[in-house]
Parts: sequence; structure tokens; C-alpha cells
Amino acid sequence: MTRSSFDLDAFLAQPLTARIATSGPTVRPVWYLWEEGAFWILTGPWTKLFRRIRRDPHVALAVDDCDLSTGLVRQVIVSGRGVLVPFDVPRGRRKLARYLGEDESCWDPRFVRYLHDDPGQRGTAWLKLTPTSLTAKDLSYRTAL
Repeated sequence: MTRSSFDLDAFLAQPLTARIATSGPTVRPVWYLWEEGAFWILTGPWTKLFRRIRRDPHVALAVDDCDLSTGLVRQVIVSGRGVLVPFDVPRGRRKLARYLGEDESCWDPRFVRYLHDDPGQRGTAWLKLTPTSLTAKDLSYRTAL
């Protein structure tokens, strides 16, 4: 695993959108939660991601940000095997609060449903990606003043 000069955990704690690639190849944007050294991505049998992971668990994921006004450019690129694990509500709440804010009453009902539906009936699950390879780079540059 490659570390960089920026704080990896602080970077990944931001509500950034990642892109996950599966065999196919298919690349799609996802929201994630970075906890316990793994990326946690909400999925279920209604998604292509869920079905692709069941066929081939090898995935790659990229998280980056680029601010042209300041020249701040950072990226994290990982690969590993995705594992489908049972959904748990506390982790789901933490993930959604990152992107939607703490006040669940303001969330779109589609997101609230994940927390209150029976995961056994709906099939909601986590894709847990523990990186076997992780590269974090700071590619920032100086802007013209």
C-alpha cells in the first residue's frame, strides 16, 4: 500500500463520490463510507453492481478531488475483492448522514427506506471492499497568481 503526504482518513471522510469498476467492464459512481480500513457501499439485488460482484468479486475504485481555482488535486486508487455482507442500520445511517446531513427528516424518502425496510425482504447489503492495493497521491500544483 502506498501512502501520501496528505491525511488519507481525513480525505476519505469527505462526502466525495467514488467510481467503482467491475468486470464487464462497467464503471459507476457510488457513495461510500470509509471505516475499519474498508470502503462500504450500499447495494442490493436490484442493482447491476450486486449481480456483478456475485459473478466476479474483483473491483477497482477511485476517489479524487480537483479544485482548479487552488490547484488542489488528490486521488486514491484501490483494488481488491468485494464481499457482500449483511446490511446494518447504524453503518447505513452514518453513510447517509455524510452525504445528506444529520437530520433524517430532511432526507429524500428513497434513502430513509434503506434504514427502515427489512433488509432480509429487500435484500439490502453492503459491498465491503478492503483494499489489497491502495495508492494515494497528491498531484496538486501552483496556480497563477
